[in-house]
Amino acid sequence: MTDVAVTRGAVRQDERALAPDLARGVMLLLIVMSNTAFHLWGSRHGASGWHPVDGSRLDRAIQFLMIVTLDLRTYPLFAFLLAYGMVQLYERQLAAFAQPSTVDRRRAVALLRRRSLWLIVFGFVHAALFLAGDILGHYGFATLFLGWLLIRRGNRTLYVALGIATLLWLLPMVDVVRAFGTGDLGGSGPFTEPTVDLYAAGETDWVIAALRRLQTWTWVAGVGTFAWIAMPQLVIAFLAARHRVLENPGDHLRLLRWTAVLGIAIGWAGGLPLALAHVGAIDVPSDAVAESGVLSVLAEVTGVPCGLGYVAAFGLLAHCMSARKRLPAVAALGKRSLSGYLVHSLLFAPVLAAWGLGLGEHLGSAGMALFAVGVWLVTVVAAAAADRRGLPGPAEWLLRRLVYGRR
Repeated sequence: MTDVAVTRGAVRQDERALAPDLARGVMLLLIVMSNTAFHLWGSRHGASGWHPVDGSRLDRAIQFLMIVTLDLRTYPLFAFLLAYGMVQLYERQLAAFAQPSTVDRRRAVALLRRRSLWLIVFGFVHAALFLAGDILGHYGFATLFLGWLLIRRGNRTLYVALGIATLLWLLPMVDVVRAFGTGDLGGSGPFTEPTVDLYAAGETDWVIAALRRLQTWTWVAGVGTFAWIAMPQLVIAFLAARHRVLENPGDHLRLLRWTAVLGIAIGWAGGLPLALAHVGAIDVPSDAVAESGVLSVLAEVTGVPCGLGYVAAFGLLAHCMSARKRLPAVAALGKRSLSGYLVHSLLFAPVLAAWGLGLGEHLGSAGMALFAVGVWLVTVVAAAAADRRGLPGPAEWLLRRLVYGRR
């Protein structure tokens, strides 16, 4: 990667806002909970290949809650925060100039491009070692494209892009509405290969597992990125960052309240049919709950407003906590979200995968969720200890060194 002229270094402590850090810290709990399904390789899976279709009543209750509140809802949240951070980085670079020139703007974009490329490298290593469901490479590709296409555009262009992205996002709902209107929820074809096989958690040979993880990662991070680039939450994040919605939540309380209430309500309502079908409360064709089935598509489309609703809820929470002198430990984890995300895999994969201790074969959804919460709490405690000593997360330190150099 070529050298980039850096105007100034990474974000300073006095420039940080509580809301993004709080959101990132809680987001890691949501993500690690969602990722538990990757490691339940000893369970029996259905047409979707995602959550097990067996287990105790408690397992089924956990599966139900995760489908309604977490699955396909945490990734839009992650994407929003990543795109929001892109604008913050770009504007910090330009703020060093009284009147930024075209060259200055190009240098700031080049810095973003360098950061995206390194995220792809981090994601590749992460997938090779631990988790094919890595999202760093996925969002590295997405931000690489968006940084080139939109970061320097005016608000009018962003609103046009938002309109196009919204139409593309809603397009799959045509088939969903038609299916519910006719009463025929089948016909999309089941997803026959279980997700646990694609993510190699049940593979006993680490080398074979690594190769399979990289194969899946290449598809998800490369081809899958084109679908996510058109998602409206990324453009919304650009606009929100320009208006400093999360830095100054007190100035946007009405917007945040409506977004939180409506977004979360739409998201949970959209995931409810899939959750009911999964636990057998309603009888639908297996096609309907497949990866491309109408209930799964409904859950995925409504995941976008749900993720935005979660962001808004964190903004409101940060506003309520802004008067506190001592910030919550979860915000310290949010400052070190990249390290926290990678440490989750470090603690998960060797313990749960078949090539490691293989504990995932013997756990159900409830036990796995408890394990996930425990892992997250470990990272919260470690981040709080590092924060008291003024230490950055190791992954953040390395990424900043690679992007900014010694500065």
